[in-house]
Amino acid sequence: MITGFVFVMMLVIEYINVQSKGMWTKLASASRWQQYLIAAMLGAIPGCLGAFTIVALFTHRLVSFGALVTAMIATSGDEAFVMLAMFPEKAILITLLLFIIGIGAGVLTDKLKFTARLSSNNDKHKLPLHDSPSCECFSKDLLIPQLLKPSKYRLFLLLIILALLTGLYFGLIAGKAELWVITTIYITLFASIGIILTVPNHFLKEHLWHHIAKVHLPRIFAWTFGTLLAFNFLLTFIDIESWMSSNMLLILIVAVLVGIVPQSGPHLVFVTLFAQGSIPLSILLASSISQDGHGMLPLLAESKKDFLTVKVINIFYALIIGFIGYMAGY
Repeated sequence: MITGFVFVMMLVIEYINVQSKGMWTKLASASRWQQYLIAAMLGAIPGCLGAFTIVALFTHRLVSFGALVTAMIATSGDEAFVMLAMFPEKAILITLLLFIIGIGAGVLTDKLKFTARLSSNNDKHKLPLHDSPSCECFSKDLLIPQLLKPSKYRLFLLLIILALLTGLYFGLIAGKAELWVITTIYITLFASIGIILTVPNHFLKEHLWHHIAKVHLPRIFAWTFGTLLAFNFLLTFIDIESWMSSNMLLILIVAVLVGIVPQSGPHLVFVTLFAQGSIPLSILLASSISQDGHGMLPLLAESKKDFLTVKVINIFYALIIGFIGYMAGY
């Protein structure tokens, strides 16, 4: 259920990102406060596309260092999709908190005069605006031929969506979810069908199949399934919950430090533990602040010092917010 929901959400977000054709570049190059707002909005978008965009804007000197910090605090990477699947209402709350904390942290970071150490060569990171005709996602001339002779990728993706619709209809997926959650999933699934039927073969193969289906989904499924399996195994043979309840501050520190790893996956451990009621909101929030999926990988390639600086800053904010939240009983 989780993997299926993540798949359709990623599909829709990928489509919107390509169709936007770089509008974020124009919006983010205005006032400093507008930069913080746009950075937080990009970070709040589930997945790492928003984070990649803000890194590209930063390497082109279009946004400040503080705006970069804002986006990396606001983002939860691919884990945002999983949180929306497992606990949608609390996921929205966490996203809102990260949005607010990110803007505050960005403002403070710029006030403290952190500066970029990037080289002057801006040609290394061209902004991917997807202006190629092969990325035009609705072509009347190609629509009918594509439907009459669908590729194997189109057929397979449609079968996945139809299987999810069938499971949702018979209550096998999200059977106990609230009405608004089920309605949202239905809307997303039907939107996904429209996207799969109308996009050209290039977009279908390169963006939906090679990028989402082959790269993201196996990792999300493996980490989620592995965490659930391991935790239930520990519950069977070890009183792990008692140990965790008496060592929450240690778990908070570990959750924040895990955020140093620049990839989606490890954070899913804490998402799963929160979904099972084993850790409080403060620890998941701290983990979300310190980690940024693999959105920081382009910056790591450009400037290791800036990468480490952002990580240290975000870990500092994560420890402060997490500790305050935990002591307040959240």
